[in-house]
Amino acid sequence: MATKRDTTSHEAFTMKGGEGQDSYAQNSDHQRTGANITKNIMREAMAEKLDLQTLLLQNSCNTFRIADLGCSVGPNTFFTVQNIIDSVKLKLIDQSHEGRRGLEYSLEFQVFFNDHAGNDFNTLLKSLPEDKQYFAAAVPGSFHGRLFPESSINVFNSSYALHWLSKVPKEIVDKNSPAYNKGKIYFTSEDKKVIEAYSAQFERDIESFLNSRASELVPGGIVTFLIPSVPPNSKNRFEANANIIGNVLVDMVNKGVISEELVDSFNIPTYMPASEEVKSLIEKNGKFRIERSELLLRLFTEQLPDVRSACMHMRAVWEGIFKEHFGEELVDEIFNGYEKKLAESTFLLDPSFKTMGQLFVIKRT
Repeated sequence: MATKRDTTSHEAFTMKGGEGQDSYAQNSDHQRTGANITKNIMREAMAEKLDLQTLLLQNSCNTFRIADLGCSVGPNTFFTVQNIIDSVKLKLIDQSHEGRRGLEYSLEFQVFFNDHAGNDFNTLLKSLPEDKQYFAAAVPGSFHGRLFPESSINVFNSSYALHWLSKVPKEIVDKNSPAYNKGKIYFTSEDKKVIEAYSAQFERDIESFLNSRASELVPGGIVTFLIPSVPPNSKNRFEANANIIGNVLVDMVNKGVISEELVDSFNIPTYMPASEEVKSLIEKNGKFRIERSELLLRLFTEQLPDVRSACMHMRAVWEGIFKEHFGEELVDEIFNGYEKKLAESTFLLDPSFKTMGQLFVIKRT
């Protein structure tokens, strides 16, 4: 029987690196769908809300700096960054046509790709587009805290990353807490105390994220982020997914493959907020105003993934945290069991289970 390896919070686990068949780079089509859907929305937001005149007047070196937070690996981050650059260039052209200062600025673009230090930056940087129109740099570290000097970044972007918590809520692994999440790795709608603990940790993390970006953003700059959220009157698709793999672990306990204690000390460090929850937290923070918010219902007009594709996607996302806690030798058994249970489940076909992308465009108050 496998023994307990670690009871600490999982704070810095990254997507599966490399470019192989089971890598995140090859299994992030859902995230690319979100990027495609938001492409024109982001361009509109840049055209309407980016105060380029102020940015250029304050920028003596004519360098426009973009940071993609939680970039992971693969082409999605490059797609989004290029869309931001193209949007800025279109804005320059529009300003020039309006007779304002614009094209006379020979802007150079600098892009910072940020993720945890364990991210596969080697693969990321090796796969940079050959025709890139920017200077690239990797910035390791958590976006829940400060990453850049004060007033240094013109545009921040984050896609499908802010639902990752800085740590597992301490209450849910405390045996003496009413929120102790024994026998589960996530929560269900009945687990009110556990949900409250997750929600409180998410609130702390969003507060820290917003405070950090408020310091680092230049006057007139903007922050855009795309985060999974649960729309009203919907069941949480991520919750159902997490509890399926939790059932696999319970089966392994019953077979004597792993210990009950090992499962009790493990929880998924992510939280899918309700669609109005993020808006409320931004307003509560007070350092930003929401310029645009859109729930991307169109994400789920796409064909639903088959079981195999869904399993490979989740493995690319989750493998690191399972490997760290349960050991590399058990990862195949865990995800093979997950795929089998997923095939037996009907929730993938149930339209009441939803977790949708929600896009926010915010500026300093």
